[in-house]
Amino acid sequence: MTQPCDLSAVEARRLIGTKALSPVELLSSCEQRIAERNAQLNAFVVLDIEAARAGAQAAEDAVMRGDELGLLHGLPIAVKDMESAQGLRTTWGSEIHRDHLAGSDDLHVARLRRAGAIVLGKTNVPEFGAGGNTVNALHGATANPFDTAKTCGGSSGGSAVALAAGMVPLATGSDFGGSLRTPASFCGVVGFRPSPGVVPYPARAALFSPMTVLGPMARNVSDACLFLRPQLGHDRLDPYSARASAKLPVSIAAADLASLRAAFSTDLGVAPVDAQIARVFREKAGSFSHAFRSHAWRDPELDEAMDTFEIVRGLNLVANFGETVDRHPGRIGPNLIAGVAMGRALGVEDIARAQLAQSRVFTRFNRLFDEADVLICPATAVSPFAHAQLFPDTINGEHLPTYMSWYAIAYVLSLALPSIVCLPCGRDHLGMPFGIQVVGPMGSDAKVLSIALAIEAELARNEATRRPVPEWVQA
Repeated sequence: MTQPCDLSAVEARRLIGTKALSPVELLSSCEQRIAERNAQLNAFVVLDIEAARAGAQAAEDAVMRGDELGLLHGLPIAVKDMESAQGLRTTWGSEIHRDHLAGSDDLHVARLRRAGAIVLGKTNVPEFGAGGNTVNALHGATANPFDTAKTCGGSSGGSAVALAAGMVPLATGSDFGGSLRTPASFCGVVGFRPSPGVVPYPARAALFSPMTVLGPMARNVSDACLFLRPQLGHDRLDPYSARASAKLPVSIAAADLASLRAAFSTDLGVAPVDAQIARVFREKAGSFSHAFRSHAWRDPELDEAMDTFEIVRGLNLVANFGETVDRHPGRIGPNLIAGVAMGRALGVEDIARAQLAQSRVFTRFNRLFDEADVLICPATAVSPFAHAQLFPDTINGEHLPTYMSWYAIAYVLSLALPSIVCLPCGRDHLGMPFGIQVVGPMGSDAKVLSIALAIEAELARNEATRRPVPEWVQA
């Protein structure tokens, strides 16, 4: 029998609204799942049980009084530990912030609370979000719920695990070069990377660097859409937040795939991808490509993207964390040290060249959508690896130049500032969750979500492509 914690967010919210499910009952079910599994998985690193219980009781009282209810009324949520929730520890996965208490909510967290969400706690991240493996010296490693010896990805790894394990129905995430998409793929959940400004992010330090975005994580696309809605809306403190681009339709309907042209790419023409993952993707693509009006195997023009991303990321790390590295020698992990060092080695000519190259990448990438409505590619280049291994250093026997090269299949897309839904698509050759990226140009958020909804329904028809669930989850 399905436990309340395993219900979709949409269904749980419907049942709460009809008085068929108590917010207290839902929270209790989430608490029980956390008690059963969090010690093994380490998804939550901070819990706010007493406040959550008070919030659930208040939510139940509001239902019984017949009050007007918010979109997320009574739904427990997890907040990534790179984002502030008032009164809770926000550590960024770093020992130097082990005792930091957030004095206020980040804007999107405040909006989620106003919509009725109940913040249950904070989820684990790599130190300062640097890297695709959620492990740090303060909280340790977060394990994949499908195989606890393996990584859940990163940096939104704790959020992805909390969802896959049924600890909460909704969780926040963020994405610079794949931080939301990689863990969604490795854990069999949905992650949405919106266009810059769709979810205002005034808390980011480098406000005029739009590649870091906030996005919802959930177990299906409808839940992600529900979670997204309260976060929309202009905020004047984010220069990329605009009234027009920040508004999506109240509801997203599934697209008619039979009217759309799809482009499929195994490696985007530039990214290293494990040969077995490439084979799995081609097989899965073949099982649903017939649903489109037309489909073709075609790579976007991203020839300069690999080197350009390294420069852009290095510059971003110096801007955000250079001072932190200097102030705390010996207390920062290798990923951040390496990234900041890479950024500091750049010269003015390197930075200027990267700015021009990113402009060309953006222009060439968007030309693809003159001939296709959507681009579909793998979400990750490798199967989940042992979390004791910080990162893969080879793919197909070829040495990778940096610790983040293995997730180029995600990060080269970030340079074009696209809208992307990561969808679960069955399991890979090793039996681990496998994800695909459903990609559209910047500003196509409503269209990409509608296409993802339709693809999700198509994938659900086939045992080999429907969303996987850990064997121990009753669903």
